[in-house]
Amino acid sequence: MGEATEIQLQILTDNLPDENKLDENSAERKTNGIMSQSKRSYKWWLLVAIYTLFLLAGQSTATLLGRLYYDKGGNSKWLATLVQVAGFPILIPLYYLSSYKSSNHNTNNSNIIIINPPSVLLLSGMYSGLGVLLAADCLLYSVGLLYLSVSTYSIICASQLAFNALFSFFLNSQKFTPFIINSLVLLTISSALLVFQNDSSGSTSVSKGKYVIGFVCTVAASAGYGLMMSLTQFCFQKILKKETFKIVLDMIVYQSLVATLVIFVGLFISGESGNLGREMEGFKMGKSSYVNVLVCIAIGWQVFSIGAVGLIMEASSLFSNVIGTLGLPIVPVFAMVFFHDPMTGIKVISMVLAIWGFVSYVYQHYLDDRKSETGRV
Repeated sequence: MGEATEIQLQILTDNLPDENKLDENSAERKTNGIMSQSKRSYKWWLLVAIYTLFLLAGQSTATLLGRLYYDKGGNSKWLATLVQVAGFPILIPLYYLSSYKSSNHNTNNSNIIIINPPSVLLLSGMYSGLGVLLAADCLLYSVGLLYLSVSTYSIICASQLAFNALFSFFLNSQKFTPFIINSLVLLTISSALLVFQNDSSGSTSVSKGKYVIGFVCTVAASAGYGLMMSLTQFCFQKILKKETFKIVLDMIVYQSLVATLVIFVGLFISGESGNLGREMEGFKMGKSSYVNVLVCIAIGWQVFSIGAVGLIMEASSLFSNVIGTLGLPIVPVFAMVFFHDPMTGIKVISMVLAIWGFVSYVYQHYLDDRKSETGRV
């Protein structure tokens, strides 16, 4: 009996896991986890860089070409609004790419969490609401760009960051810190200064009344855009609950489709559709250039949309708006070169304050990253 007991104890001892092996396996899992996290971080920064490039390039190009359309004889506010959203069909071929990546990812990943998709009625209401808001917002932007120089218009658009932060506080639980508050105050003052600036010289010569209309419409459009970005982030988090490139395409295409239909109705009701033929004939750069300018504006805004919505999905609506503000100095500089817009003292001060506000927000983002890294350690 004693020998049998010793043999049983020896068998149990042999089958117990070795502590050294456990430590090695645990260390290996930790190492693999760190490597996986590093790869995800690298991939995340790469995606953010690509979306940032799309946003800045699309925004700058489309804004400058929109000013060119007005300067060379275009005067249809509804057509200028339509080209901001009607280019979405060029994104449809990208669905094949997103479907291909999704199928490969599902094949290689066996641990897939299945999330029940929202109802068709809920999705229809979401895309319809965002589409109508997008149409109204684009119309306000078109009126603002018609009556303002492109440099003044771009600087006023920086106020959308302040509006977005306000809406993010209520819709996305955005926390306010001294640096973020400083950023919002500076951006608000930056836009308010331009009330005293009348673009009576340069590429646009308008009356004081039209300047005020342009200013109010641009500020209202900035507020609407800030609201729309916060709502988009809210929809990603609470309704869609997914983060894929296909979801980004869905968000852009469906709301752009609704906005296009709304703007088409407005174009015909306003009577501007009957004047488009004469407008093309009288375009100073010729008929072909007229079409090319409108097509390039449409493409530019779709490139911008991919970048903006992609950054909302990868980070937040406020982060996406901050990157948009980063392009603030680009448009006025190019406007001064190509459209001979005057760079007055008020505009310079306004631009400096806007950039200062942007840097203040970026520094807060840096502090948040440092804090999160310290917490992990």
